[in-house]
Amino acid sequence: MSKFSNTLKKNVLVAPLNWGLGHATRCIPIIQALLDLNFNPIIASDGMALMLLQKEFPHLKFLELPSYKIEYPEKESDFKFKMLQNAPSVFEAVLAEKKLVKKWISDYKLNGIISDSRFGVYSKKIPSVFITHQLNVLSGNTTWLTGKVQSLIISKFNETWVPDSEGKPNLSGKLGHLRTTSDSIKYLDPLSRMTKATVVAKYKLMVLLSGPEPQRTFLEEILIRELKDYDGKIIFVRGVVEENMKIEKVNNYTYYNFMTSEELQTKINESEKLICRSGYTTIMDLAKLQKKALLIPTPGQYEQEYLAKRLQKKEMLPFVKQEDFKISALDKIDLFNGLPEIIEEINWKKLFCLFEGE
Repeated sequence: MSKFSNTLKKNVLVAPLNWGLGHATRCIPIIQALLDLNFNPIIASDGMALMLLQKEFPHLKFLELPSYKIEYPEKESDFKFKMLQNAPSVFEAVLAEKKLVKKWISDYKLNGIISDSRFGVYSKKIPSVFITHQLNVLSGNTTWLTGKVQSLIISKFNETWVPDSEGKPNLSGKLGHLRTTSDSIKYLDPLSRMTKATVVAKYKLMVLLSGPEPQRTFLEEILIRELKDYDGKIIFVRGVVEENMKIEKVNNYTYYNFMTSEELQTKINESEKLICRSGYTTIMDLAKLQKKALLIPTPGQYEQEYLAKRLQKKEMLPFVKQEDFKISALDKIDLFNGLPEIIEEINWKKLFCLFEGE
């Protein structure tokens, strides 16, 4: 009999960071795998990330973590200064996380923890996993410092799971690959909640917005203005998670405030091409669905800028800066080859053995 068929389900805390929706959405296949292998996932987050996962898994237990209260600057040049300003609130939230986790281990008899980029969600008492595609955290001329801080954080966890291929080709480049690695770093292959389907295209263009304010709103305003004369049907997902899904049709536009994974998968499959941020989770979804896109990195976010430049250099996907977007930029999409196809071979049973104990 498989050790995973034990009638007493193991409780595993899954805690994604609420910074954009990417951390939450890439945890969806992990949560589903836990359910499939008879674990009991308990979800902890805050804000829109928590709300999104509640809509995906309404039958599960949800807990609220303190917000990191990360504020984005209006100007790209102020990014690093704003991140320094955010540091005290992040540190305060991490301390609060540690206290809550200690209590929850007892209250909910936790057998393991999976933290997607939440620095204080770990314990020395039970196996703890950190999920990140950034073993190297880029920050311009302070990359050496942010890299050391990330290494220190990772050392608190039993294992680090990197959602990318270990060898080449890969999607994260130097973000997810160190010169020297350790046995505690496990490469999962890219993680996506999506499934590719061959269907007739209903939309010429899909706009898929995400990420923190105020840059999400700035890009929405730019795209609505610049695409007003676009010849073709556009589906426009604003990336604002609310209580109910709202749909509005205006001329050739169909607006959604947000979509569940199932709806989003359907609409991306039905779209010829996309405009989206160059967040890592979005890139994994594009690779899984084999869709071409124009990338627009969040201004000042070094990780997104690096990924966009890298993919353009490798002739996979083009990018344009937010402030430079014009409708003519869409002509570049067909000049690029697209992303390598993802063939997932994740051995969840082997990974989850960490939470089985004796």
